[in-house]
Amino acid sequence: MISFESVDVGDELPPLQLTLSGAQVKSYALAANMPGGRFMSDEEARAEGLPGQIVPGNFSLALFARLLTQWDAGVRVKRLSATFRALVRPDMPLVVNAVVTEKHSSDHGDFLECDLLLENADGDRLVTGTATVTLSAD
Repeated sequence: MISFESVDVGDELPPLQLTLSGAQVKSYALAANMPGGRFMSDEEARAEGLPGQIVPGNFSLALFARLLTQWDAGVRVKRLSATFRALVRPDMPLVVNAVVTEKHSSDHGDFLECDLLLENADGDRLVTGTATVTLSAD
């Protein structure tokens, strides 16, 4: 397990590389009770004026959380935020990255601040974000 003391500002987390299928996006949207046509299929999304099926913003947040919690079993996400800069689409190779930007301690514990980034294969920034995490001592 990673300890607070072993993490330095500037440390990069191992990137998460994946491609979401249209079926995965649809399943997520249904499970999250987000049945909008834009999440179901290219045809329904085009009927809404979009270029095709899109990934729900909450799914992008889930990818950020996945990256953080896969880094170490002791990671606990305390705060997560995102800015949506462009559409995330199925069948698009994605890379999710994070870097530690700050460490601080208080009476409430030891905290790491991270900058988050979801990019496509061309390096376009689709979603940016920040997170506050703690590391469990278990």
